Amino acid sequence: MIHNTKKRVALTGGAAAAEALRQIDPDVMPVYPITPQTPIIETFAKFQAEALVGTEIIPVESEHSMMSACVGASAAGARTVTATSSQGLALMNEVLYIASGLRLPILMLVSARALSAPINIHCDHSDVMGARDAGWIQIFSENVQEAYDNTLIGMKLAEIMKLPVMVVMDGFITSHSVENLEILPDNIVKKFVGEYQPEKYLLNISDPVTFGPVALPNSYFEFKKGQEEAMQNVFGEYQKIAAEFKRISGRHYDLLESYRVATADYVIVAAGSTAGTIKVAADNLRSQGIKAGLVKIKLFRPFPYKEIARVIKNAKGIAVLDRALSPGTHPPIYQEVLNSMYQVSSINKNKSYFIHDTKYFIQSYVYGLGGREIFQKDIEEVFEDLADGDKAGEIRYIGNKN
Repeated sequence: MIHNTKKRVALTGGAAAAEALRQIDPDVMPVYPITPQTPIIETFAKFQAEALVGTEIIPVESEHSMMSACVGASAAGARTVTATSSQGLALMNEVLYIASGLRLPILMLVSARALSAPINIHCDHSDVMGARDAGWIQIFSENVQEAYDNTLIGMKLAEIMKLPVMVVMDGFITSHSVENLEILPDNIVKKFVGEYQPEKYLLNISDPVTFGPVALPNSYFEFKKGQEEAMQNVFGEYQKIAAEFKRISGRHYDLLESYRVATADYVIVAAGSTAGTIKVAADNLRSQGIKAGLVKIKLFRPFPYKEIARVIKNAKGIAVLDRALSPGTHPPIYQEVLNSMYQVSSINKNKSYFIHDTKYFIQSYVYGLGGREIFQKDIEEVFEDLADGDKAGEIRYIGNKN
């Protein structure tokens, strides 16, 4: 049954995520301020001050301590959340691996922001891409509605999979922009998320356990293999949770979003808020006879290789837009899409990994570093490049002045 979908409120992405956290009412929230994440914690702290939640907020002296406190709280059996951005995410890098290796279902909201140097407080995806191999599930949000919805879905997914989750929104673009969104009733959210009942936790004195024991060469390998198997199981569980969320909200989510791709000759693959601009550009070009479409990345970790290959395999031209660099090699989303097209498992032959085909030319574009704006006309030029067969053997940079 769909609930309250006609009631809309105007919130920023940060406030919408904080509203979702209020409805979840977590047990513990270690915090440390960093722009542009700060409004999430400020808003939630106000909820706590007004006794709207029972959460214990723990102010700490750094993000490294913040994630360490998250690990301790989650291992003790508490439903645990936090938020960060940029250098803060980089500073907690060591502890990110501990959280995922211990299979702790921590939820972290990330307002994506550029990394120093030089100092820059505006949006790109360098911070979250830098953490892409830390063993966390990563879910991208296009807009304020998705920031709210992904917070609820991410909390449930983390606790079912026993894996930590990052819900990513674009810093300032989504985190500080006011949009209308639909908020579910509190009782519906509480039923959807459910009571947290950890299987193993330190404060359960009737079932003593140890977290973080030494694993030497005779066992470490098996721990990490088990972690990977858990990540591969995320695809199916995410789709189950998304289907349940659709039943209460009417909003459909999947591993990725295809926009006009079924009839598209030319497809752009991208993540985050720019997906909205690409949809507008695709609609405009359709009126001019160019069959344009978008594949929007929802899950980046684990990455949906099969689904990507399936939806774009018939395109005449494919471009991948990255809001981050991998200095010295290809950008991160481009690498993943390239792998998807050349090393996918055969759906028909049911074989394991093999080189699928070599007919695809996929153009890499980098845009928006450090918050540089990207416009509809920039996107349309990418589609026009694809339609003209204008290919380059190297990365192209949208809006770069050099």
